[in-house]
Amino acid sequence: MEKQALKKKDQVIKVLIAEDNAVSAKILQKNINDWGYEVVLAKDGKEAWSSLQNEGIKLAILDWMMPEINGIQLCKKIRQNDHLGKDQEYTYIILLTAKDEQKDLIKGFSAGADDYIRKPFNQLELKARLKTGKRIIDLQKQLQEQASRDSLTEIWNRKRMFRILDKEINRANRDNLPVAIIMIDIDKFKSINDSHGHQVGDLVLKEVTHVLKKSVRNYDEICRYGGDELLIILPNCNVAKTESIAERLRQNMNKHRIDSDTVSLNVTLSFGGASTESYSSDITSEALIMAADKALLEAKNKGRNRVVLKKKIED
Repeated sequence: MEKQALKKKDQVIKVLIAEDNAVSAKILQKNINDWGYEVVLAKDGKEAWSSLQNEGIKLAILDWMMPEINGIQLCKKIRQNDHLGKDQEYTYIILLTAKDEQKDLIKGFSAGADDYIRKPFNQLELKARLKTGKRIIDLQKQLQEQASRDSLTEIWNRKRMFRILDKEINRANRDNLPVAIIMIDIDKFKSINDSHGHQVGDLVLKEVTHVLKKSVRNYDEICRYGGDELLIILPNCNVAKTESIAERLRQNMNKHRIDSDTVSLNVTLSFGGASTESYSSDITSEALIMAADKALLEAKNKGRNRVVLKKKIED
């Protein structure tokens, strides 16, 4: 029942067990699976490090004494990875050890462990410590989410946008698929603020965001690039598909009326897009944004309320 409740309430959390004793590892795996977590097993520190890079692991139980890379060394590598700002969530580390001297425990915490449990351990104690780790991870995720959102529109902010786009470009290169972006500018936004006030301007931004979010695929990402400029990241989109999506967004916005207590407005948008389909595989986020920005400027210069795509690098 508890396992079902955990799965229903939250996405199942992955727990890495790095333990070179096969019997002990299997016992841990069975119990932790029964508590509603998904287990990834590693027989040594090297295998554990590889799993941590690829498996989306949130909790790690590391044996202190392991072949290849021991638990202390692995703690340090994980925290060094955090320090370098890799695009991944915090990994909560529980160190599994037979050592019980204070100097050893201090060494473990100094290496980056969040908690420890002594061998032989009580299963209920381990269960409680995993729950503590889950609470910490959930809190950290909430704080990270808040720091990554634009406070007005609640979409991703510019800093998070670059991280998402870098990740999508890397994925696109790996899978040999295109990724595209659309830059969007609210037409004559300054005159809206000047004529109706910034409260109406804020309402316009929120309403535009709402219309766009309803009109894109659920795995597309919408970000506030700055001011009244928005940016949409479109995985697996070539030039033709990007142009089609942008045109649909433009038409949907044209049909939408924005009403406040003091004014009723029709707002139009200008769109500039670019897809990695048109460029070399080593294109950077900055270069793709520059191409889309040039397309957006062209759309505005041609009279606004239109879509322009950069179809090749020399456009």
